[in-house]
Amino acid sequence: MRPHPPPRRRAALLSRLLATALLVGTLTGLGGCKPKDAAGEGGPADSTETNAATSGRSLSLPVVGQPVRRGDLVLSVITTGRVRSEAVTTLKAEAAGTIERVRVTPGARVRKGDVLIQLDSVPFVLALQEAEAAVDQAYLKYQDLIIPDSIVTGQAPDAAKRRNAEARSGLATARVQLERAKLERARASIVAPFDGVIDRLEVSTGERVGAGEDLLTVVDVDNLWIEASVLEHDLPLIKRGGEAVVTTAAMPDKPATGTIASVLPLVDSVTRSGRALVKIRGNGALRPGMYADVQLEATRLPGRVLVPSRAVIERDGRPLVFVVKESRAQWVYINPGRSNGVDTEVLPDSTTKEIPVAVGDTVLVSGHLTLTHDAPVRLVAVSESEE
Repeated sequence: MRPHPPPRRRAALLSRLLATALLVGTLTGLGGCKPKDAAGEGGPADSTETNAATSGRSLSLPVVGQPVRRGDLVLSVITTGRVRSEAVTTLKAEAAGTIERVRVTPGARVRKGDVLIQLDSVPFVLALQEAEAAVDQAYLKYQDLIIPDSIVTGQAPDAAKRRNAEARSGLATARVQLERAKLERARASIVAPFDGVIDRLEVSTGERVGAGEDLLTVVDVDNLWIEASVLEHDLPLIKRGGEAVVTTAAMPDKPATGTIASVLPLVDSVTRSGRALVKIRGNGALRPGMYADVQLEATRLPGRVLVPSRAVIERDGRPLVFVVKESRAQWVYINPGRSNGVDTEVLPDSTTKEIPVAVGDTVLVSGHLTLTHDAPVRLVAVSESEE
């Protein structure tokens, strides 16, 4: 058994061990430090600052904004109606004949006066020539009746004798027959009565048609009207000449603007609604027979400060909008007035008597429902924000 060292020696040994441990720790710490670069900035510090900046940019939420504007707030009566054409005409053959050529196809757009169908013109030309010959022959008979009397008396025949001679010679009748032949000749060409589009084509080249037979249908797709149903309590609100905005399910993003042409007098006792006629120009989306949504102008409030209705939200029961200032969304409490579903009027504050938003301010209409006050935001296009 090894003997224990004396106490004094044991203390010296512990002191040396402690000093060695401290020296090793110091050298390890010095070996882990990295020297600064030429600019005097350490690598880890630069990386932290870069990550913080990148993180700040990534925290900017994508949002969509629209400007505050000054304009007329149009309050509307919303209803539905059926689109009709101002002119839908089925053209008929006005003379019997054989179709020589069909110049159009269903769906073709035509102009007023365009020849749509051409009948064989030979029979009509022959009938015209025959009528002209009959007029010449009758005129010779007419001359035979009045010239001898003029030679005998030495005076021109009076009006009564000329009328008598025309009747006896058949000249008057021949002239009427000539005009009829000219009319029949003109009827050999079926022309468009107005600008429109061919809807139906009932005949083909070489077909024999009789007078009065249906040939084709032309539809005016530019001059349209809508018969809109209006509840009886809304009838006093709409006036002739008011604006009407029409949209269809086929193209909801392509509205058309028309005019209230008249408010009809009768009210249906069952549906308790009247009718308003809206005149509108076709825009390619509206087609006769469609049902459309119609906004009829009821009241126009001029010169109002307007924000998009989508921008108005509530926090703690108070309406507000988010206004973008220096890439931050700041909520602004507003006093909203009337709205038509698209725009909302902003009224002066009840305390300060001032409108809290200014014309030209950008208010958020998308991506703002969960924002907090002074949140960093990034204005983007609609498509990017939806992604």
